[in-house]
Amino acid sequence: MHAVLGRAGYFVDSRRYVCMTTNASWRNATSILAGALLLAGCSDDKSTKAEKVAAASVPGAPSGAAADEAAKDAPASNVTESNDLIEFVYAYPKEAAQIPELAKALDSDREAKREALIAAAQRDKAAAEKGDYPYRAHSHRQTWQRVTSTPRFLSLSAEIETYTGGAHGMQTFDTLIWDRNRRKQLKPLDLFQSSEAFDTAIREPFCAGIKRAKAAKGIMADEAPDSPFGKCPPASAQTVWLGSSDGRYLDRMTIAIAPYEIGPYAEGSYKINVPVTGALVKAVKAEYARDFLPIN
Repeated sequence: MHAVLGRAGYFVDSRRYVCMTTNASWRNATSILAGALLLAGCSDDKSTKAEKVAAASVPGAPSGAAADEAAKDAPASNVTESNDLIEFVYAYPKEAAQIPELAKALDSDREAKREALIAAAQRDKAAAEKGDYPYRAHSHRQTWQRVTSTPRFLSLSAEIETYTGGAHGMQTFDTLIWDRNRRKQLKPLDLFQSSEAFDTAIREPFCAGIKRAKAAKGIMADEAPDSPFGKCPPASAQTVWLGSSDGRYLDRMTIAIAPYEIGPYAEGSYKINVPVTGALVKAVKAEYARDFLPIN
C-alpha cells in the first residue's frame, strides 16, 4: 500500500485514488474533514477503525471527534479484584464507556476508590496483626447502570456496597448526568435553580412516598418530634435519579435513601418514586426546562 496526492490535495490510499480524482465535486471541498469523509464514502472498501479515527483527526475536525470515533464501539467496563486483603468491583455500562471524557472520569474515580480501599485495608490488617485478632477483608462493590439516555442526557445510577470489617456492610448510592450538549458531567440537582427550590417542589409527594414505602414493610412512620427518624428529610440530601419514559424527555424521578437516613439499619434502604410535576419543572433552570416533561 502507498499514498499519492489526488487533485483535491489529499493524501490517500492508492486503491482509492481513481475514485477521488474523478469526483469533480471534491475540487470545491471546504474542509479536509469533509474530503476525508467523502473519500471513505466513494470506496467500495469499508473504512477501518484506524482510518475513521485518522479522518476525524485532520486539521479542521471538530474538537474531540477523534476520541469520539475511537470510543464509539467501546464495551462496558467491569474491573474485579479479589485477594486476602480486598474485594473490589467497579463497573459501568457501554453507554458511558463510549463517551471519552466520562469514561476517563469514571476510571479516575475507580482508581481513587481502589487506592483508598487498599490503604484502609492495609492499616486495619496491620492493626489486627498487632492486636492478635482476625482481619476481615475489606470490600467495595460499585456498579453504574443506565437509567436513561435522551438526545441530550445520559443518566446513570450506582449502587455501592462496602465492608470495612465491622458487624455488617453498608449500602450507599450515587448518581450522575452527562450533558451531551455541554460535554460536561453534572449531578441531577445541577439542573435545578437551587436545593431549596427542589425541596419545596418535591416535599409533599416525597414525604408521602416514604410513608407508603414504610407501610409496605409493615412499619409505621415515626413522627415523634424527638425521634431520630421522626422528620421527613430533605430530598436534596438523598440520591436523585432522573429517568425518561420515552427516551426524549426527563419525566421520571427516583430518590434513593440509604440505611440510617429514615430508619435503623434493619429497615434497609428505600427507593421512592416521585412524580415529575409542573411544580417541579418550574424549579428547573431555564436552560434545561425544555428537556423535562411534567405529568400535568
